[in-house]
Amino acid sequence: MPQLDATDRRILLALDSDPRMPIMVLAQRLGLARGTVQARLERMTASGALRLHSTRVDATALGRGVSAEVAAELDQSHLNEAIAALREIPEVLECLAPAGDTDLLIRVVATSPDDLYRVSEEIRLCPGITRTSTRMILRTVIPYRTTALLAEGEEQR
Repeated sequence: MPQLDATDRRILLALDSDPRMPIMVLAQRLGLARGTVQARLERMTASGALRLHSTRVDATALGRGVSAEVAAELDQSHLNEAIAALREIPEVLECLAPAGDTDLLIRVVATSPDDLYRVSEEIRLCPGITRTSTRMILRTVIPYRTTALLAEGEEQR
């Protein structure tokens, strides 16, 4: 993934404050050509630097007010099968491969504690997963954010 330069950061900071800002308005506000802004946004999207818009949707608004982390241990020879099965579970928001004893760290949502049990069981029954441990998240105290990192680049200029 290419590094974001100062112009990319300026574009993203402006969009962070108003994600629906039209490209023409964004270009005028930043003193850039419309084509420059369009091309940079397309490049950042294609490279994966910009996440999908759906990541901005709060799962609570979708009726999934319970969130948890599921730590999974697995038979390493079935890693790809486990990941493929996890992709099929809609409540799996994210799956990470951390260092340490846990093979996969899976962020999930559910409608209730009983539903969380169901989701955890679906995960446990995925091919290759040998053991799981579920921790319910009580509250998000600092949500996912990158604004300070984007602004940090502006301060260094």
